[in-house]
Amino acid sequence: MDKASVLGDAIKYVKHLQEKIKQLEEQTKKRTVESVVLVKRYHLPAADDDDDHSNSSSNKGCSDSTLPEIEARASERDVMIRIHCEKQPGVLAKVLSEVESLRLSIVNSSVLPFGNSTLDITIVAQMDGEFSMKVIELVKNLRLAFLKFM
Repeated sequence: MDKASVLGDAIKYVKHLQEKIKQLEEQTKKRTVESVVLVKRYHLPAADDDDDHSNSSSNKGCSDSTLPEIEARASERDVMIRIHCEKQPGVLAKVLSEVESLRLSIVNSSVLPFGNSTLDITIVAQMDGEFSMKVIELVKNLRLAFLKFM
């Protein structure tokens, strides 16, 4: 091979790589936009009123009577669940078990004490293939299960 053909092949290859970079950057931008659009956040107050839900992140200054406070966000097949509840022995194990029973695979979880009597539980999970409920239904099911074992 002469120098001109090697140089020509190198130029073609660099152009091919630049085209590939553009495609990947476009996919990344599209994915970011989709995940922002797909994020849904629901908050249910303590009363079991089906019509009363809002998209607010939390109630500031909530008292123990409003606990548990449950939020869920979904993006594609990922779910983030945040539970603010009373501190009780075994509550984390029960919550994780309930999440798994709803066809969610737990990826990560963290528990932080908040004050002397409450916990802030955050769970990141992925939806199994058999998971078919909406985010609001997930929050309602978790809340019902939570109220049973609290």
